[in-house]
Amino acid sequence: MRIAIIAITRNGARLGAQLRDGFPRADLFVLQKYAGMAGKKAVPFIGELKELVRRLWPETDGFVFIMATGIVVRMIAPLLEAKDKDPAVVVMDDAGRFSIPILSGHLGGANELACRCAFLTGAREVITTATDANNLPSFDMLAKEEGWVIDDLARVKVLNSLLLDDAEIAVVDGTGRVRTWFHGRCPLSFHDTFIEALQSSAKGYLFITNRQLPPQVQSEKLLILRPRNLVLGIGCNSGTSAEEIGALVSANMKRLFLSMKSLKCIASATAKRAEPGLLTFAERLGLSIAFYESEELNRVDSPSPPSNHALAAIGATGVAEPAALLASGGGTMLLKKVKSGNITLAIAECQN
Repeated sequence: MRIAIIAITRNGARLGAQLRDGFPRADLFVLQKYAGMAGKKAVPFIGELKELVRRLWPETDGFVFIMATGIVVRMIAPLLEAKDKDPAVVVMDDAGRFSIPILSGHLGGANELACRCAFLTGAREVITTATDANNLPSFDMLAKEEGWVIDDLARVKVLNSLLLDDAEIAVVDGTGRVRTWFHGRCPLSFHDTFIEALQSSAKGYLFITNRQLPPQVQSEKLLILRPRNLVLGIGCNSGTSAEEIGALVSANMKRLFLSMKSLKCIASATAKRAEPGLLTFAERLGLSIAFYESEELNRVDSPSPPSNHALAAIGATGVAEPAALLASGGGTMLLKKVKSGNITLAIAECQN
């Protein structure tokens, strides 16, 4: 987490230096006339504070402002985008008595950052998010902890409100993580199927799934969290375009009712490490690619017969299926190898 600590007073500069030394990746920006109070590592600035913040905003994960809260609120308001995109923002007073998260408390990590600042300086953290104030777990923090994607961020507020109202929430979760996270602290009921959960007396619903759900099981009080547990195994001819790969992946994900938000990575053969179309496709989706040598691929017991084409080209009996199985940790094959045009595709689901 890259932190920017900003101070505009004499005491703030001293407090900022104390904070900077407690973070592995922190830069301290101090009004020029007080830079001497913060040591040689401080970055002095002159001119408009808001211009400094505007410049740092896109490249910074968390801000610690040592100044009045009102200054910070007015300054950052034009920069705000969304709670899953904005950086963490913490405000500390000049005397170092309070550490207050004011933006992105959960997903951005501001609550955690405020607690860290309090620990380093002896301040008192002031946490105002309702679930934390009531010592309750929250659904957005569950998603963050597990690396799950929130399907509709607006639904988090709805479900967290139900937690605060002590209302029953019906859960369908094949991973078992929800039960462990809440540990009996909230009135959750657990069900095996989506229909069973929706037909219960619960006031809200939480589904952990990589599946696209039909309209008849949708609800305003349904929160879907997407585990990133799907692996695309891809083999392709040289020169295959990213567009051709994307079209085949999209068509098969839709056919199997699988969510693109649950994609974890792509897997392929080492021989395709420099394939432009494959690299571009992965970059567009923000996915990493796991590459495997032919010897590794050949050790996997794939469901489809060996490929003479792959064997002649790179010495592997197959690419899409064995690569997907390797990257999924020996998971379940949801889509056996399909070939279309220049591409072979397989999809595997990781083990829990």
